[in-house]
Amino acid sequence: MHVLLVASAFDSLTQRILTELRDRGHTTDTAVAGDEEAVRRAVHRYAPELVIAPRLDTVIPEDVWSARTCLVVHLGPPGDRGPSPLDRACRDGVRRWGVTVHQATGELGAGDVWSWVPFTVPPVGKGDLYRNEAADAATEAVLLAVRRFASGGYRPRPQTEAAERIVHRPHLTQELRRVDWERDDTATVLRSLRSADSHPGVLDDLLGRPFYLHGGHHEDRLRGRPGELLATRAGAVCRATTDGAVWIPELRPRRTPGGPATFRLPAVQALGSLLPDLPEVHAPLRLPAHRRTWTDISYAENGPVGFLRFSFPGGAMSTAQCRRLLAAYRFACHRPVSVIVLGGARDFFACGVHLRVIEAAADPGKEAWANTNALNDLVQAVLTTTDRLVVAAVGGNAAAGGAMLALAADEVWCRSGSVLAPYTRPLGKYGSAYRTYVLPRRAGEEAAAALVDEAQPLGAAGARRAGLVDRVLAVAPQDFGTEIARLAGELGREAGLPDRIAAKKAARERDEALRPLSAYQQAEMERVRRAFFTPDDPYHALRAAIVRRTEPAAAVVGPARSAEPDSVPAGT
Repeated sequence: MHVLLVASAFDSLTQRILTELRDRGHTTDTAVAGDEEAVRRAVHRYAPELVIAPRLDTVIPEDVWSARTCLVVHLGPPGDRGPSPLDRACRDGVRRWGVTVHQATGELGAGDVWSWVPFTVPPVGKGDLYRNEAADAATEAVLLAVRRFASGGYRPRPQTEAAERIVHRPHLTQELRRVDWERDDTATVLRSLRSADSHPGVLDDLLGRPFYLHGGHHEDRLRGRPGELLATRAGAVCRATTDGAVWIPELRPRRTPGGPATFRLPAVQALGSLLPDLPEVHAPLRLPAHRRTWTDISYAENGPVGFLRFSFPGGAMSTAQCRRLLAAYRFACHRPVSVIVLGGARDFFACGVHLRVIEAAADPGKEAWANTNALNDLVQAVLTTTDRLVVAAVGGNAAAGGAMLALAADEVWCRSGSVLAPYTRPLGKYGSAYRTYVLPRRAGEEAAAALVDEAQPLGAAGARRAGLVDRVLAVAPQDFGTEIARLAGELGREAGLPDRIAAKKAARERDEALRPLSAYQQAEMERVRRAFFTPDDPYHALRAAIVRRTEPAAAVVGPARSAEPDSVPAGT
């Protein structure tokens, strides 16, 4: 079947549904549409058999939905009406939620139901939920709806008061989201922060200035006067509640009238000179299991396996984050283990360099250069590890240089719901992170070139067919870490592991003799240097447009950008 996906952004859910439809033999086109006229143009151009809107901020015009079947993905159960459905699910602490695929009509959210799938809501942020449990349910619901539509005999179920309870939920305003630091306990604060972690954030007064707070994590030891800033850690700030404290990784200044668009940054960087003299409280790399605190990098061991886990907001890795992760990786390489598992957390694996930190730098070109080199150093360390096996455990999405980090490992184990985007073409940048070595090594020269030129995301199954992934694990997001630990334990106990490690070392030596890794890096970085240090290179305008969300609203066909719900990508 020929399906047109029309969305307000080529975000993770749109990419996920696109890859799943293609994996099942459907032909697809994608239109990023900012208004009704853009929707009309896209439908007229592609004349699809079916239109699906995974995430659309505008309405589908009546002349479109009355002429052909248009299915809308609503991130709520049947009967749920209104915006911010996932926000409310997180804020209200619901345990069960759902995704509905209904037919577009003149009344928003009221169309006949083609399918719906329930899911369990874990205590995570909205963005994490969107990319994982909600995305799994949405994908299942869309595929079911497509099968039913293709059958030609299915009659969708009307949404009526007799069929289910209709609930009209108003927009979740900042007044409703606001945290009362003098009264709210930690659990209440976390629900508010997590319901707005990616967008729009929770508007608050901090050190006399208005900021949006993004993300929230529990802190089990630090205490202080409610609302007081207590400490910093890895760019985040810790703030006291009535019965404890929370870590807030990112802040966004409120935009002033007529001023430039603002964007999320690590909290310490966003506060800048406003930040008082606070202690930097480092979490131990080997965090005890009983601790309930936030850290973005941790290490643990189980017999012959070392687990280096990391989780950065939005999947982006700044210069400092790359360097800290490299130091942790070198620590793991000095431990008495035969297998290192890199990753293994739910949600993002990595999405490359940190565009927002680069954009905020006094010299963006210089910072982009430093960030790219720091990421290259990390990838090189993985590539040159020859005395043990390295497994990349990709529990969520991986893109650009972050995908190269995963592909540098000896084996890539991927959750079935993950999406890989091993390219940087939307930024007009050639790409680095040893892409010219890593991709051909796995996919072959011709296929690697096609992956970069076509700039199309791959689902887990497609990535495996392309040779980029070795194992696809069909597990729920919350079960991914447990399954990774089990499989890694089996790998670490394999009788033939020493022979595999010896063969790996020999293969690396042969490759180095044919062409040194330094030659790949030099060629890649020469192209990148020209982009970063040429003021009128398109890279700078494209980066600024993505970070500041100034792209034109007209329909764009194909993967023009890759944004999370109501946010922008952090890395590339």
